[in-house]
Amino acid sequence: MKIAVLSTNRNLYSTKRFVDAAHLRGHECVIIDHRQCYVGIQQGLPSIHYKGQDISDIDAIIPRIGASITFYGSAIVRQFEVMGVVSANPSQAITRSRDKLRCLQILSGAGIGLPTTGFAKHTRDVDDLIRMVGGAPLVIKLLEGTQGIGVVLAETKKAASSVIEAFYGLGNNILIQEYIKEARGTDIRAFVVDGKVVGAMKRTAKEGEFRSNIHRGGTATVIRLSKEEKETAIRAAAELGLTVCGVDILPSERGPLVLEVNSSPGLEGIERATNKDIAGKVIEFLEKQFFLKQQNKKERKKTKAGEKL
Repeated sequence: MKIAVLSTNRNLYSTKRFVDAAHLRGHECVIIDHRQCYVGIQQGLPSIHYKGQDISDIDAIIPRIGASITFYGSAIVRQFEVMGVVSANPSQAITRSRDKLRCLQILSGAGIGLPTTGFAKHTRDVDDLIRMVGGAPLVIKLLEGTQGIGVVLAETKKAASSVIEAFYGLGNNILIQEYIKEARGTDIRAFVVDGKVVGAMKRTAKEGEFRSNIHRGGTATVIRLSKEEKETAIRAAAELGLTVCGVDILPSERGPLVLEVNSSPGLEGIERATNKDIAGKVIEFLEKQFFLKQQNKKERKKTKAGEKL
């Protein structure tokens, strides 16, 4: 196969690992900056170009779409899909997961455990929002934030009101979320590929910090998930339509609670904590999908040949 990693930075650990894993399994692999792709749309002849060259010879893609370019990145993934290219994640699922509010609404409707969350447009609703999530302390999150950026822990109602009003004053959309005290600055990242958890780690926040993101100085150790935690991660991925993702879970007294589902999860923390070839698992999944696609093509050709006879 010819595999393309859609990434804006070829020096990232995850990007390089996907390339290495593809080469080890005998595939050609290229890195394509999806910001520099552009599409042609015409009857029966969809096309995609990159730096002046037609790249319709790509067999499979691994989208690594950043939060700041979700719309354009998803459009490029969708064009590859229209052309029959296998993708590690569907474009619609990427869009779903990247919208934090939509993601939580979908998971809530499916009955998956979540921290109690509030969302509103006006500052006049602040008091009721705070009551809705159980009062202070509580967590305030920017809808567009990533890697723990734009996440604030408000210890008191007064502090929460001030932070919320400040965010609203700047025109930001925010979520107000219940603070799970018993998690004690830890969460779980479960890496799901093709409906299976292929690796899991526990992330612990550095001293004085409540955010456990590795980018915020958190540490990671391998963990064995409970049956309930594993089922929660798999269900969350399935409800969003993601076939490759990282599911972030908070342990709580009422069971596992999903914080977020990441459609472009980093590999460095999970591979080093678990000592597993997670990148290789993703390549295996693409191989399986490509094989099924080829088999379906052959079956359609046989059917058409039989109809002519």
